[in-house]
Amino acid sequence: MTSTTHPVPSASPTSSASPTSSTSPARPHPFWQLVRVEARLFARSPAAVVWTALLPIAAIIVLGVVPGTRRPSGSLGGLSPLRVYLPILMMYVLLLSAANLLPAVLSSYRERGILRRLSTTPVPPSRLLGAQGLIYLGVGVAIDIVLLVVAICCGVPVPRQLPGFVLSMLLVAAATLGIGMLITAFARTERIASALGMVVFFPMLFFAGMWIPRPTMPHLLRTISDFSPLGAGVRAVGASLEGHFPAASPLLVLLAYAVGCGAIAARRFRWQ
Repeated sequence: MTSTTHPVPSASPTSSASPTSSTSPARPHPFWQLVRVEARLFARSPAAVVWTALLPIAAIIVLGVVPGTRRPSGSLGGLSPLRVYLPILMMYVLLLSAANLLPAVLSSYRERGILRRLSTTPVPPSRLLGAQGLIYLGVGVAIDIVLLVVAICCGVPVPRQLPGFVLSMLLVAAATLGIGMLITAFARTERIASALGMVVFFPMLFFAGMWIPRPTMPHLLRTISDFSPLGAGVRAVGASLEGHFPAASPLLVLLAYAVGCGAIAARRFRWQ
């Protein structure tokens, strides 16, 4: 008779109150659902993946396998070309993701009325901005990690000032994202966003040292580079790679771009 007795209900009040709650799978937050959808759309764009990932990775591999690029050069301040171009390629990835790809996508959403329709739903449009920013910055950070690992395998020393390195990269990411949002705020269409992105892209890479490395720049160009976002980023990241905490000046320049561009973008942004 004792084998047929049932448990006392009061012994487990939560188990009988909602029998399906413990078995039904928890749904992800709507924000993460949106991130997953936008990430799939990004992965279906071959051009974005190639220009963002394959080109800088191929460039760092070429620099790493050529023996001459791993040797210190007197014209580069005693640094090897691989060591000089590593921060520049890392800046390239973040700039391309945040200031070129992101504004084109968001401007196309505005042009097609997607942002306007989202503004009439319970899902706030700001959630879309957050999802897009997280995707493109996440992609940029992941590619930069690959670049750093490849460079370390080819002889570049591990960053000896890791907190300074992480802080510098976060500020560069914030500055480039602010610039990208500013472009999005002013560009009414995808074509205008792409054009503005190119106008910003090449001068910023120039002052980062892509074509004329910073150690070989004339004094005037290097001064302008110091106050450009990528030039300040290269200074900060380069110092951390050498084992020094970045100076305050490049960090403040990056912070100013991040806060200033972000504030202007927030005031000028339109959903339609």
